Amino acid sequence: MGPDPRVLIVAETDDRLGALCRGLDAVGWRTLTARSGAAAEAALNDFVLEAAILDTAHPDYPALAERLRQAAGDRRLSIIAIGEATAAPGVDLAMSEPPHPAQAALRLEQLVRAAIAEEEFRLRQATFALRGASLDLTDDEARPLKVLVAGGVDSRFLALSNALSDGGAEVVAAPTPYTAFDYLHETAFDAAVLWGSPDHAPALSIASGMKRNTRLYHIPLTLYLRHPGEINLAELFNRGFADVASAETPEAEIAARVLALADAHRRHVNVRRALEAARGSGLMDPSTGLFTPELFAAHLARLAEGARNRRRPLSVCVLRVAETDVLAHARVGGWLDRAMPQIGAMVSRLVRVEDTAARLAPEVFALALPATAGPAARLAAERIAAVVGCTAFDAGPERSPFVVEFDIGSAEVAPGESPASVLERASADLATRRAQAIVAARSAG
Repeated sequence: MGPDPRVLIVAETDDRLGALCRGLDAVGWRTLTARSGAAAEAALNDFVLEAAILDTAHPDYPALAERLRQAAGDRRLSIIAIGEATAAPGVDLAMSEPPHPAQAALRLEQLVRAAIAEEEFRLRQATFALRGASLDLTDDEARPLKVLVAGGVDSRFLALSNALSDGGAEVVAAPTPYTAFDYLHETAFDAAVLWGSPDHAPALSIASGMKRNTRLYHIPLTLYLRHPGEINLAELFNRGFADVASAETPEAEIAARVLALADAHRRHVNVRRALEAARGSGLMDPSTGLFTPELFAAHLARLAEGARNRRRPLSVCVLRVAETDVLAHARVGGWLDRAMPQIGAMVSRLVRVEDTAARLAPEVFALALPATAGPAARLAAERIAAVVGCTAFDAGPERSPFVVEFDIGSAEVAPGESPASVLERASADLATRRAQAIVAARSAG
């Protein structure tokens, strides 16, 4: 038996979405097709579905989108509509033609992560409110979305710029990659559209440069193809493009897709900014800006309740500074203590916006990762430890800098399990793995 389905497809026939379903199944987004609105609502009760794709030719469309949102309950369902008549309340993304499976998988990942971040923000607001602190989004959403359009003068590219402006965006045009990077470094953009020249070299150059820059990395990129069938779409998505519009796609639809990306990015940035602003609330660990043990315990209880209500997984990881000879020397003179604020700040930057990071003890950190199963949570913790392990810290005069290693434990919340219990299991997993590593090292020696 295969994994549970992740995407609900609502279509009377497979004519429009059948190939997309097969493509999504192949890349790990297993689909489940419902032929009627009633069957779709029942599927949401029977399975923990993360998103829905609607065929706009379905007789229940467009009211179906709102019905599915209600059927999903506390879990925010991301919805994509595909077909000619796409306007509907509750739809996150509308497309006239089925996208490439790699493109659909990328957009689904973005939409689902945004939904989870929104859920986490609301939970964190409640946690902070009970302690007399407010957690509010900025007024940044009142500003027009700012979109960079980069490429040479062309009638269709100009038409797209006009469509973006008609949609309320502030459009900045850059005719060359050099001017594009000048603008990107001077101001903040919510999205960028790159015009595909015959060899795509300028667009790919801009995309590669942005993906190497930590400040520009998350800005969603759309490539507008100049000619049909001219490049491998899967390769483009691997290069970091969030969307690729074919030459036949109407400018109005491309503009709507770009604005949806820009709006999601603006929201994501504002949520992270609001969560980071919580460091000044007086509730956080003063040296690292992370959750204190007490605040983490209270929020973990809220997270566990939310995970049960939304039927999403929730995992906890514990990272403890390892007992090594190098770190034993670093503790002498307090050099490790001096490095801990920087290490804590790195941990806070390396987690996703929806994850909660805490400092449980002077050399112990904890992570709560919503909508994340146990194995994936451990991989996330290992990646964080690997990045921190690449940083050298000062060990004092005439001594070589030192690096920090972590012992890691993880556990996924079991049905009915208390937050305290899952934290204890993660700590026990850490101790077990540490003991196994010691035994393995002695055997190898």
